[in-house]
Amino acid sequence: MGFQDAMKRIYTKKYVQPRRRYLRSNLTYAEKVMWMSLRKRQTEGIRFLRQYSVESFIIDFYSPELKLGIEVDGDSHIGKEEYDQFRQALIEKYKIKIIRFTNEQVIGNPEKVIKKVKDIISEIMKS
Repeated sequence: MGFQDAMKRIYTKKYVQPRRRYLRSNLTYAEKVMWMSLRKRQTEGIRFLRQYSVESFIIDFYSPELKLGIEVDGDSHIGKEEYDQFRQALIEKYKIKIIRFTNEQVIGNPEKVIKKVKDIISEIMKS
């Protein structure tokens, strides 16, 4: 078994594909706002993917180049903070940095959110 085969066991597992496809087709309004700034390398020339999976967990936006995940937390995350922490810890064990924003942050001030993303990209690229 080669390196690529081993990586496929962690990332983009086939059984998660229908859920990923569904989520990509049904973005929340906040996710749509975020995606408009991330798509087509608009943010610092970095490629982001929507609804990328690591093991059985799905990250809203992910840059394989930087190993940077972005989560937009809406109403579905209320009361699930402990689960989100567990999920994030598991994803971070693969050296993926996760940053989180609330729907309110993304919708209320998208420029500020994207500035924060750009700042984090700059930090990652320096190291």
